[in-house]
Amino acid sequence: MSWKTALGFIFFLFVIFLLVFYWFIPFGEIEFMTSGPGHSNFTLNSSAVESMQFYENLRYSELRISYRIEDCPLEKADEMRNAFKTIEDKTILTFYPVSNNEEILVTCESKTKFEGKFFVAGEGGPTNITQAGSFNVIHNGGIVLLRDSNCPNPNIAIHELLHALGFDHSKNPENIMYEISRCDQEIGQDTINVINELYSVPSLPDLSFEDASASMKGRYLDITMVVRNNGLKNSGNSKVIIYADNESVKELEIEPLVIGSGKQITFTNIFVMQTSVNEVKLSIEYGSEELKKENNIITLKIKS
Repeated sequence: MSWKTALGFIFFLFVIFLLVFYWFIPFGEIEFMTSGPGHSNFTLNSSAVESMQFYENLRYSELRISYRIEDCPLEKADEMRNAFKTIEDKTILTFYPVSNNEEILVTCESKTKFEGKFFVAGEGGPTNITQAGSFNVIHNGGIVLLRDSNCPNPNIAIHELLHALGFDHSKNPENIMYEISRCDQEIGQDTINVINELYSVPSLPDLSFEDASASMKGRYLDITMVVRNNGLKNSGNSKVIIYADNESVKELEIEPLVIGSGKQITFTNIFVMQTSVNEVKLSIEYGSEELKKENNIITLKIKS
């Protein structure tokens, strides 16, 4: 073997050694962090316990929400309409303009008052809320669009619209609901998910009994009950039927109930044919669809 061949072989081995050393011998420590945009979360981290809304399960009655814009220059009115369009594109909600009886009133006049109501945060929010079962139903919201926006997207208008939809401030500076606005902030996916989940529940009434009690004196039955609408829509006419051991003894027509309202009903001296009654059943008969039908019946038994 010539010296040139030997030298080439040695050089080849040296290169292989360097490659192995480079690939397998650590020179320093590298740390990794979770990937993805920081603005995707309403909260600062996944373990943070932070309420996204002013109240639990806060929503309007319907998927379609009406609005009216007044006392706004053309530029701000366009920003607001673009904000409505942005939320429409990202969620299952739709917004439509009306000339009166709006659900969301948008104004650019600082002197406008919403019937003495004060927003919980920012320059927008719900102004009329009714608690109905597991939902807090927004009847009206308002937006006072005062600040100028120099962003390509209508971030300020979106921020105030989300307030009107019931969302509180976020502690994440990358989220559009952070209390100080920046152009690079975006709507978190978790905000979109909450909206879609809340409004996936259909807008229906939910009639149920509350505080029912009964007693008998001889063959005469006394009953007190409360019928309430804990749904997302005003109910139509309904009927309450009272059974004594599965025998109907009394019926009563119930007028329509608005969201969250109830009606107390008291019957005295209902004559019952049976000499003894072991069970009294109350039933709400409602011909249309409801959120739940299982709470339309309540059974009262003799105290042991």
